Amino acid sequence: MKQFFKFVFATMVGIILCSVVFLVIIVGIIMAAASGDKHVEVDSDSYLHIAITHEIPERTPYNPFSGLDFLGLDGDKNLGLNDILANIKRAKADKNIKGIFLDESYMLSGQATTEEIRDALLDFKKSGKFIIAYSEVYTQGFYYLASVADKVYINPKGIFEFSGFNSEITFFKGALDKLGIEAQVIKVGTYKSAVEPFVLTKMSNANREQVNSYLGSLYSYFLTNISKSRKISKDSLYHIANNLKVQFPEDALKYKLVDGLKYKDEVLDELRDRTGIGSKTELHKVEMGDYAAGNHSSSKDDDDSKKKIKNQIAVVYASGEINGGDGDDNTIGSEKISAALRKVRLDDNVKAVVLRVNSPGGSSLASDVIWREVMLTKKVKPIIVSMGDLAASGGYYISCAADSIIAEPNTITGSIGIFAIIPNLQKLFNDKLGITFDGVKTGKYSDLGDISKPLSAEEKAILQNNVNHGYDDFTKAVAQGRHKTQAYINSIGQGRVWTGEQAVKIGLVDRLGNINDAISSAAKKAGIRKFKLVAYPEQKKGVFNKFGADISEQMRVHFVKSELGDNYRYYDQIKGLTQMMRTPQMRMPYDIVIK
Repeated sequence: MKQFFKFVFATMVGIILCSVVFLVIIVGIIMAAASGDKHVEVDSDSYLHIAITHEIPERTPYNPFSGLDFLGLDGDKNLGLNDILANIKRAKADKNIKGIFLDESYMLSGQATTEEIRDALLDFKKSGKFIIAYSEVYTQGFYYLASVADKVYINPKGIFEFSGFNSEITFFKGALDKLGIEAQVIKVGTYKSAVEPFVLTKMSNANREQVNSYLGSLYSYFLTNISKSRKISKDSLYHIANNLKVQFPEDALKYKLVDGLKYKDEVLDELRDRTGIGSKTELHKVEMGDYAAGNHSSSKDDDDSKKKIKNQIAVVYASGEINGGDGDDNTIGSEKISAALRKVRLDDNVKAVVLRVNSPGGSSLASDVIWREVMLTKKVKPIIVSMGDLAASGGYYISCAADSIIAEPNTITGSIGIFAIIPNLQKLFNDKLGITFDGVKTGKYSDLGDISKPLSAEEKAILQNNVNHGYDDFTKAVAQGRHKTQAYINSIGQGRVWTGEQAVKIGLVDRLGNINDAISSAAKKAGIRKFKLVAYPEQKKGVFNKFGADISEQMRVHFVKSELGDNYRYYDQIKGLTQMMRTPQMRMPYDIVIK
């Protein structure tokens, strides 16, 4: 009996201790979430430190775990493009910020995102403040950003990549053949190549043609801007890259791609000189994430005046693959985006809308649901589309009804086409696994789409007719929105991918520019000068809802990525195949990987 009571007592103590620990964690989370953004003091003679080591989302996600690292959760302040641009603009006017230090960055996002940040840095330089860039390893993406700096330094033993662009596609047909899986494809569009990885072992001639075209456009623009910043002729840059003239840091210095070979301590000494502090004084560094939390841009009077401004411009963020339902932070849920568009359409304070699109497309049905809301919004107030890294296929479909479309020169867009994939797993089931199926049906086509058998010729014809009908709707919508004939849209459609620069020339995009240009255009069309920006869909969630959602999602992604490393993208592609098999798709030809 005594042992029993000891056991009960020990168990109760353990439960109490666990409860206390759990309570401490929850209290910590609540305090972190409730504390919100703290005010950060910026000393005089400070510099803004920018080191981009995460993929950049369109806007900073709401993260109640910021500053808390446990259970595999991301406690970092992973800034979105919106806050990065706002911080650079704020630093330009902040008398305490003397310059910017661009530290080693990975630049994992697309080229249009990099372009937006680069534009902001060029604008920052108009203040006369310095920008210094340093890295041990310069990828081509980070060098493109760093090339705007007053001084570009590399570690004497570092790595400098400058060899041109290449685009890689992964093909799965050989693996599918070994597994006994046939991808049955129904599509419209000579260039609609999303299906190619599942039915071919190499690129088709049409796909190779379009990749050569848009990759050449992207590369030409890349070299042109570096040429302007570094004052090296474009032809010379092409020659340097094409012949791999830069193999060591000394080569980069020889060809004037960098201004010096320095170790980090030497760069920090230069920062001391430029900010005017003593050689033995600790540098006044302001991290980008901390600066975002500060309230540096306006005085109390400014804040009071802003509160009196009723006119609003709503920025509706549509980022990720397009699916039905509410989606999540990384996808475009047709229900969530449609609800946001309805809300801003009915809000009299919202005078204009900017739809920020960064999407490779997805479900054709979900895309049409969003397109409808864009059409309805256009009838009552101006709506301008700002395109990010990708606004292709379904991403273009939801854009085409807007009053005008603004894209970056290196935005990937177009891909006007539609397809469906129905897998035939008969050989896998029968020959590999020894599984057979039998049954009865009440209608000739009641088992249409059954993956345990191949499609008949009649079934293929039915599905092809559905896809043809979807493509006809797509080209009609684009023709209506862009004020072109359907025949013309078909001629530049067929699933073909274009860059933003090319899209302007063929009429798919109105002009080149960034999100701030789109906001200015929206204000002008609405006839307003003073306005507040409001962001949709609203991100704020209850802490405990976010806690549960983030534990499951972040831990899943964390562990899969940690195991697969760079191979995570292959996992992501295969996972995406299951979505493609559900409904007809308006989606990019494949995941574009440019190195």
